[in-house]
Amino acid sequence: MKRVPGPTDHVVVVGAGLSGLACALHLLGAGRRVTLVERDAGPGGRAGRVRRGGYELDTGPTVLTMPHLADEAFAAVGDSLHRRVELTALHPAYRACFADGSSLDVHTDGEAMEAEVRRFAGPAEAAGYRDLRRWLGRLYRAQMRRFIDTNFDSPAQLLHPDLARLAALGGFGRLDDRIGRFLSDDRLRRVFSFQALYAGVAPARALAAYAVIAYMDTVAGVWFPKGGMHALPRAMADAATDAGADLRWEAEVSTLERSSGRVRAVHLTSGERIPCDAVVLTCELPAAYRLLERAPRRPARLRHSPSAVILHAGTDRTWPHLAHHTISFGAAWERTFDELTRTGELMSDPSLLITRPTTHDPDLAPPGRHLHYVLAPCPNTTVGPSAATWRDLGPRYRDRLAGELERRGLDGFTDSIEEELLVTPLDWTAQGHAAGSPFSVAHTFAQTGPFRPRNLVREVENVVLAGCGTTPGVGVPTVLISGKLAAARVTGGSVPRPVGARTPPAAAGEPSVPASAGADDAA
Repeated sequence: MKRVPGPTDHVVVVGAGLSGLACALHLLGAGRRVTLVERDAGPGGRAGRVRRGGYELDTGPTVLTMPHLADEAFAAVGDSLHRRVELTALHPAYRACFADGSSLDVHTDGEAMEAEVRRFAGPAEAAGYRDLRRWLGRLYRAQMRRFIDTNFDSPAQLLHPDLARLAALGGFGRLDDRIGRFLSDDRLRRVFSFQALYAGVAPARALAAYAVIAYMDTVAGVWFPKGGMHALPRAMADAATDAGADLRWEAEVSTLERSSGRVRAVHLTSGERIPCDAVVLTCELPAAYRLLERAPRRPARLRHSPSAVILHAGTDRTWPHLAHHTISFGAAWERTFDELTRTGELMSDPSLLITRPTTHDPDLAPPGRHLHYVLAPCPNTTVGPSAATWRDLGPRYRDRLAGELERRGLDGFTDSIEEELLVTPLDWTAQGHAAGSPFSVAHTFAQTGPFRPRNLVREVENVVLAGCGTTPGVGVPTVLISGKLAAARVTGGSVPRPVGARTPPAAAGEPSVPASAGADDAA
């Protein structure tokens, strides 16, 4: 594995999102001095926090899977995720509601889920689910160590016996077809394939290998941190501070001072100069390339995932049919993905993710109030409406979403809202997300693994990239891995599994997976 040559005693990490914080903790554990600079007033990046009238809003991810990856970062400095953050396992992980009025609770416990599938769709589908669950476990074990939790220097690294194992499992077929070999009920097939949208690819065109995302969501378990998802980056920042990191808030980088192919110092907009031996850039890829004054040489332009509209609503009531996470599927399916990725139209029959964090932490809202987070996928600004168009389109689409929620059983939703925040591609663009998408570069075959933008930078030998735009990809588990892989580029070799890191709990009926196997590709 290639590493940063020369001295690496003092590392400046740019960006205090999850990848930057994970990188800082792994670097600290390897004995490096770390200065972390963040343009915002606190940690989190995408996993940020907004306060509105007594409501605490998570601005980014709502799902925590593979918490052992975060625990690895804490353990690097002799700390523990479970000492810092109170986690609640969600049962069910999701509730899936369908256009025909049926609903299914998605359990990560194998026996509970098999019983639920039998109730929902009969014994044949329950047997198919059992086989699917075993296949997902094998797929996970074939991919994680070799293809996800690894630093690629060349596509030749793919030539390994694990590649043959992945092929034998059907990983290079189409996701929709592979899931269909186990399940014939269209509703169940959606539950185990909608995750491909996080990777920016329709299930009918996504590689079956992306089913590892379904493994994380439906087998390995889903957790909720007390205090919301923002509690995770806040705890990581506290652990980094306690381990000796110098954290600078409201510190924006203006330039990188370079000579002889190395960055010698980081300059802030405040005028401060921070000398360093190495730099890890975890900011958005366009921002990183601007600082480096270069763009990657690629045969084709990068394609980005669909975007999303998010409506945060603080309400005076809730609806009993909602679980902590509810997926409300529309009747349409293939057409929905065509609209999101090809024609650039807003979903004519939307599938929505509705999260109610006050289900498990009522303190996120004023007494007697509730918080709802409604995510509606939408085209990115390259395929669909421009960022500027969303200035007028946003409020109209918000009304359309509210009306759709009421038609789907959230009676009185509009009148119940006391505080709200609408986030559209206009806002994502203003935050620096390319194509107005918070989900970054899509996981097409040509943008996955060794073909994804690399975390080493040509012509600048002591700069490493981390975050969802580089390897291994998008999603909370993968950006935590990204930070670990970036740290390994600085320290040399692989980052060892720290003493005290916990092994992730085995899903029912599945063998335990070592924490060092990493986590998934994703979303």
